[in-house]
Amino acid sequence: MNTNNSLLGFALLGLLHQHPMSGYDLRKIFASSAMGSFSDSPGAIYPALARLEVQGLIRGKVENSASLRKRRLFKLAPKGVTAFRAWVKRPVRRDDVIRRLGELMLRFAFTDQSLGDRQAALFLKQFEAELAGYIPSLKQYLDTNVSKMPLSGRLALECGIQEYEARLKWARTSLAFYDRRKRNKL
Repeated sequence: MNTNNSLLGFALLGLLHQHPMSGYDLRKIFASSAMGSFSDSPGAIYPALARLEVQGLIRGKVENSASLRKRRLFKLAPKGVTAFRAWVKRPVRRDDVIRRLGELMLRFAFTDQSLGDRQAALFLKQFEAELAGYIPSLKQYLDTNVSKMPLSGRLALECGIQEYEARLKWARTSLAFYDRRKRNKL
C-alpha cells in the first residue's frame, strides 16, 4: 500500500474488510462511533475512497435498487486485503508507542477479525513489552529533572506517565482475556 495513505485510508480498509459498504454507510459509522476522530465529511470520505480505488485496494460497484438514488458499494480487492493485513500485522515499535498510540489502537481494533486471536495476543505482548520498557525511562527523566521543571511541566509529565501505566495495565488485562479464551478452546 502506498505509504502516503492516511490513517483514514486504513480505517476505511478495516471497515470494508468487515463487509461491503457505501460511502454513506462509512460516514455514519464515523459520525456515530468511537471512530469519530475521523472526519465524517463527504469531503474527506469520498476522496479517500477514490484514492483507494485508484490504487486497486478497493472496488466500487453501483447496486441495483428500486430507489431513485443509486448506492455505490465498496469492497476490498485482493490487493486491499493483503495491504490491510500487512498494516495490522506490523510489529509494535517503541516509536509507535511514543508517537502513534491512536494508530496502534486502530490496528488492534481490527486484529481479531482480520488475523485472529493469536495475532491479537502477539500485538498485546509487543505493546506490553514496549510500554514496560518505556515507562522507566520517563520516570528516570522525571527524577533527574524534577528540580529544574516548572510545576506545570512536572504535572504534565506525571500525567503522561500515569496514562502509559494505565495502558500497560490495560494491555496485561486484555492479554489475560485472550489467554483465558485460548484455554477455554482447548
